[in-house]
Amino acid sequence: MKFTTYLRDGAPRLALVDGSDLIDLNDANAKTPSDLRLALKAGVDLQAAGAAALKDKARRVPLGSVTLAPLVPEPGKIVCLGLNYYDHAKEGGREKPDYPWFFFRAASSLVAHGEPGLLPLVSSKFDYEAELAVVIGKTVPRHTKQADALQYVFGYSCFNDMSVRDYQKRTPQWTIGKNFDATGGFGPHLVTADELAPGATGLRIRSLLNGKVMQDANTDDMIFSVAETIALLADVLTLEPGDVIVMGTPAGVGQARTPPVWMKAGDTIVIDIEKVGALSNPIVAEAA
Repeated sequence: MKFTTYLRDGAPRLALVDGSDLIDLNDANAKTPSDLRLALKAGVDLQAAGAAALKDKARRVPLGSVTLAPLVPEPGKIVCLGLNYYDHAKEGGREKPDYPWFFFRAASSLVAHGEPGLLPLVSSKFDYEAELAVVIGKTVPRHTKQADALQYVFGYSCFNDMSVRDYQKRTPQWTIGKNFDATGGFGPHLVTADELAPGATGLRIRSLLNGKVMQDANTDDMIFSVAETIALLADVLTLEPGDVIVMGTPAGVGQARTPPVWMKAGDTIVIDIEKVGALSNPIVAEAA
């Protein structure tokens, strides 16, 4: 199944995607929370709710008529990985890491499919990063083993970890360059884990800048798999329903090119992941 989050009267609403339409799950059943994270935290069987909505032919809204929101508008945690593809680590002048380069994103950095990514006023070194996003569906117990980790994944989506490179390099911690407002593209929808190979392996992942392919790889090329990443995080913290893990980007980012390629106002960046979806964001300049 596919789910998405859209805006109604300025508030995010959880919906099932049915072809070119969507079904608001709270409209279909008032017991289903209208927020994806709240629904997961409440233990709602969203696939059953979706199946019931389809069976009852609940009211449909054309997908093209709504404004989408970030898939999980207010995640409890957004944990990101750096240097998680072999070729990307190499193009950055680093060897394969022995442990993931984890950093956090804030919910305030998220931006929906179709909404503008914001070229910061203070920098022109604005880069793209095609990434697979993992949405946690159930609380992951501490010290969960890798073999058991994937049962806690609800589904997968596309993410664009847009990065302000000069700010990222101002400190050994990458966080500041990864948390500018409207730089974390997230969506357009979630594909449930049962629709994909375990751990979302074997999927082509690309970024296209103004229609030109910039990154082209496969999720098999990840250094740390989804299952291993969840197990490593479980040694440290409790992953909760609605938390998001962003799995890193392959080679081909703008800063590694000669000359560097930076996104500019008027550009459109698309993150395309096979069987998952295509996330598109126009780039606009922040107002002075």
